Amino acid sequence: MHPLEVKGIADGEVGAAFAAMTRSRPPADARGNRQGREEPAYQLKLAVSKVRLPEVKRHRGPRYTPLSRRQDRPNAILWLVRNHPELKDAQIMRLAGTTKTTIAAIRDRTHWNSAALTPWIR
Repeated sequence: MHPLEVKGIADGEVGAAFAAMTRSRPPADARGNRQGREEPAYQLKLAVSKVRLPEVKRHRGPRYTPLSRRQDRPNAILWLVRNHPELKDAQIMRLAGTTKTTIAAIRDRTHWNSAALTPWIR
């Protein structure tokens, strides 16, 4: 503390709102609840909050794919189509985050970049 603050507190000009605390006296919250200290089997109960918060509704919109990873998506679709033919289009759509037309184009090899696609995932 600054020496002028100490002098102001000592003179009574500053810090009148500060209450002295001693270590022998427990806080006001603990003084009223002796049952928890005296009975070892006593279980404290959580107080019910008076404030009601509204439920947060998660908005599940389209996911953003960074530009650097957009070329990986058709490769992933091709890998899934070749290695797991048992997957339905809806499942591939959810896994890769793509559309049915893109999956159909990759299956039919009519995708605009089908010559450069390699069936592997980074």
